[in-house]
Amino acid sequence: MTTAADLEPALALASRVAGGVPDPELPMLNLADLGVLRGVEVDLGGAVTATLTPTYSGCPAMAEMRAEVDRRLRAAGFARVSIRTVLDPPWTTDWITESARRTLAEHGIAPPGSAPRPASGPVPLVLSARRPSLPCPRCGSADTEETSRFSGTTCKALWRCRSCREPFEHLKEI
Repeated sequence: MTTAADLEPALALASRVAGGVPDPELPMLNLADLGVLRGVEVDLGGAVTATLTPTYSGCPAMAEMRAEVDRRLRAAGFARVSIRTVLDPPWTTDWITESARRTLAEHGIAPPGSAPRPASGPVPLVLSARRPSLPCPRCGSADTEETSRFSGTTCKALWRCRSCREPFEHLKEI
């Protein structure tokens, strides 16, 4: 008879395998780093369920993430795999680990700041000046400017450093 304690090694393996899947758009990060992997369960029959939350509901990389988690879990020896997608609670950039933020900066991508907090009740329209500058991930200068709200993917913006003159991407706060 299989007990929950007997499943701990399988759960640890499944969690490591699913969490280690690289993000298709930010391959220097994995799904655990991004907080996209919400959980992994192994039932008494050995079936694995991985739960993912997309970075946003229309994320075009979600199908690739699901397929890769499924493929790697099966390659690790799990015959019965299901991938569940949950939208609540919605993913925010606050779920990105600190080590992942450092990795983004090391790869020339400015990591996101704190995610905006949803307001309760009516949402006020706020007009304000441009967002404060981001520190350049290459030279650290605060003399930067946004040049495009979108970059190679919709979750990134394109910025430029006026000091070192290098362009860089910024993972937007969600």
